[in-house]
Amino acid sequence: MQLLDGKACSEEIRKEIKKEVENIVSNGRRPPHLAAVLVGNDGASQNYVAFKVRDCDEVGFDSTTIRMDSSSTEQKLLDKIIELNQDSSIDGFIVQLPLPAHIDENKVILTISPKKDVDGFCPENVGNLNLGLPTYISATPNGIMELLRRYEIKTESKHCVVLGRSNIVGTPMAILMSRNTEPGNATVTLAHSRTKNLKQLCLTADILIVAIGKTEFVTADMVKEGAIVIDVGQTRVPDNTKKSGFRNVGDVDFQNVKNKCSYITYVTGGVGPMTRASLLQNTLKAYKRNKGA
Repeated sequence: MQLLDGKACSEEIRKEIKKEVENIVSNGRRPPHLAAVLVGNDGASQNYVAFKVRDCDEVGFDSTTIRMDSSSTEQKLLDKIIELNQDSSIDGFIVQLPLPAHIDENKVILTISPKKDVDGFCPENVGNLNLGLPTYISATPNGIMELLRRYEIKTESKHCVVLGRSNIVGTPMAILMSRNTEPGNATVTLAHSRTKNLKQLCLTADILIVAIGKTEFVTADMVKEGAIVIDVGQTRVPDNTKKSGFRNVGDVDFQNVKNKCSYITYVTGGVGPMTRASLLQNTLKAYKRNKGA
């Protein structure tokens, strides 16, 4: 079993981006600029945004965090998005999800300019992904593809089961793995919690990508020997043995599954750092497309 080290790979990516930004600035141009809109006081969301700010600092990006009260109206948020769309000093921005219940996430996504949609959620970018056209790919699927690429894992002709059908991870992941690319060229099955004979299906997977949002859902008896397992899930569960009072648990029962795998990610230091690195890559791409360079 070999651990797919997303932390180490993401560090490599940040070093590459930092070098490119240094060259940009040395030529008298401004650095790329990423903004994040945070609505409310959700602890996990605040942590994610803080990490993104730190990543920007590390690679030399400018960053702006826009904080809005949880009681802010939907229209106030949409007005802020329109303002960011029109701000030429900002190359890309994200609206941190989830949003308060009174705000329609779809309406928010539809308001973001596709040119600044570095999360890759807008319909235009999703459509371009489906057609294989240049686009901003959702950060988590893109990070997983980059992880496979950097470990030189051959995916051609492999059976890939993607467990979870969200628009953010599962569906774009299935598209990317089936493309005529490397990594890619896999035969893909997109499954979910209501798929019949799910255990038997997972047992046929050479590559199992799990983003179902249920803690330790995939157990050892669902994984065939030598499989590659990518765990996207991360949930905090109470743990009195930890100083923090909690521990992070993935969608895969790591301790019991790991010895059956050729490669596997761990809940921390796996997909998460790659997602953040992909957001930086998308922001740099937006900078170039928007002619910030």
